[in-house]
Amino acid sequence: MIALTEDDIRSSFVNASRRERTGATLPAELASTDWDGLDYLGWRDPKIPGRAYAVVPLDGGPVGILFRQAEAPAGLRMMCAWCEDVWLSSEVVFYGAKRSGASGRQGNTMGTYLCRDFQCSENVRRDPPLPYKGYDLDAARQGRIEQLQLRVAAFAERL
Repeated sequence: MIALTEDDIRSSFVNASRRERTGATLPAELASTDWDGLDYLGWRDPKIPGRAYAVVPLDGGPVGILFRQAEAPAGLRMMCAWCEDVWLSSEVVFYGAKRSGASGRQGNTMGTYLCRDFQCSENVRRDPPLPYKGYDLDAARQGRIEQLQLRVAAFAERL
């Protein structure tokens, strides 16, 4: 992923009002972010409970998404729709996002289950358990990274 500035991030949001863009709390560690290890930038807003953001690199430039976390039903364990990691060490929650443009202004939304703290880029780079002798870990990891990038981009394009 290419490095983004604060202005790049704020101007990338396609489903947020001007007030929501300026009120967004950006990641504190933005200056020290390892951009090469990210497939998208995602974070939770520490000042507004239940609000989160993701910035997805697309061919036309970065696309920012404002998410709202829904209340989770008790006792259910879900799988992240982006990284599809079955060995999750973190919680998966349902995030909803207003659609962009006129559709979003009419109240239309879309949503998906995602890692609560957006650690999908870490999850797909982690070595999975070896299913058999001679298994190509590097090819499997690269395949997971490519699939994550495709799923994230598809969500952003549908928004």
